[in-house]
Amino acid sequence: MTDSADTNDTARTDATAATLLETARALDAADPLRAHLDAFAEAPGVGAYLDGNSLGRPLRDIPEKIAAFVRDDWGTRLIRSWDEQWMALPMELGDRIGRVTLGAAAGQTVVADSTSVLIYKLMRAAATADPTRTELVIEAGNFPTDRFLAEGVAAETGMTVRWIAPDPVHGVQVADVVAAISEKTALVSLSHVDYRSGALADMPAITDAVHAVGALMMWDLCHSAGLIPMQLDEWGVDMAVGCTYKYLNGGPGSPAFAYLRREHQGVLRQPIQGWWSAADIFAMGPEYAPAGDIRQLLSGTPPVTSMLAMQGMLDLIEQAGIDGVRAKATSLTDFAVRAHDALLAPLDVRLLSPRDARLRGGHVTIGHPEFRAVTQRLWADGIIPDFRFPDGIRLGLSPLSTSHVETLTGVLAVRDALASHDR
Repeated sequence: MTDSADTNDTARTDATAATLLETARALDAADPLRAHLDAFAEAPGVGAYLDGNSLGRPLRDIPEKIAAFVRDDWGTRLIRSWDEQWMALPMELGDRIGRVTLGAAAGQTVVADSTSVLIYKLMRAAATADPTRTELVIEAGNFPTDRFLAEGVAAETGMTVRWIAPDPVHGVQVADVVAAISEKTALVSLSHVDYRSGALADMPAITDAVHAVGALMMWDLCHSAGLIPMQLDEWGVDMAVGCTYKYLNGGPGSPAFAYLRREHQGVLRQPIQGWWSAADIFAMGPEYAPAGDIRQLLSGTPPVTSMLAMQGMLDLIEQAGIDGVRAKATSLTDFAVRAHDALLAPLDVRLLSPRDARLRGGHVTIGHPEFRAVTQRLWADGIIPDFRFPDGIRLGLSPLSTSHVETLTGVLAVRDALASHDR
């Protein structure tokens, strides 16, 4: 290519970037949720944080809330706070998550443990609910924790794992599930939003298909809770688990939550029989008798301190409305796809997410063979997406903390880092 051609290409690219920037500023000016951007703590040296789908940013007021907790609830009230507020916190916070984000009536959601532990509890309980059913169904590309736990539960119970292998971009479809299930199926466990491509599964249709063969349905909500409107009660979901450190911004290691449909409470029996799930927690009796309500999913002492940060984020989601959050996510991801097409596709970057926003969650994945090295350079420059093996970058666009201009800043940085790497 001649120098003149290089100059012309650069001019066209610069003009395209300028047009996109003008569009981004207009979208941000019209954003009804733009005021929420100021609720999050600044991160000095970070030009674009596009990893909120892995770890949400902290709210600005978290340091004072933690200080007040140490000073008052713990430091002054001491053990009295258990009776005054902490004993009920896992259920009260669970109810709030259910109401604000899940479409779940009270008494069916609880905060406890980690995602892995809660998936194990529910998966193990569901697997042994009907001894005539001998198969667990899960996607072959699901998040490692989900797959590893399914294999472990199958090994413990003598069951068989049946694997679904869907299209890697568009994710699990109803037809994929129907082809894998039968009267042998005990449980189907799937992710609502694919952690790689961001593909959004058809929760109500898949749940109906699973129920048609008499099996139970469990959903992993880690990449959809606080982002995608859902109606777990209305759609007949049996059980679900999600984390709170992504779109609920609970901080690193914040506890997970579990949903267990009311009709299964007191019927399914979870395997980790700790004292917090006993019918009478302070009886200290010689034998275990489980609680008959959602508290049956607890085991040990709840992580009270780790439940603090997410409460402020639930306030913001409730103010914005989950439909408003979804609309902002759609706008951000649509804009990211547009920026990809204009700036990155000419550099042979592949779009690895669905183009249709109705079929997509809150992140957009792009692919290129050099993206591992590119990601390292981006991080060093204060641009923070994340890398997913083998060659994908996820642009995680957490709606309440991310602007369209920030999204474009990230895409431009990917373009520049890739162009620099190729030289």
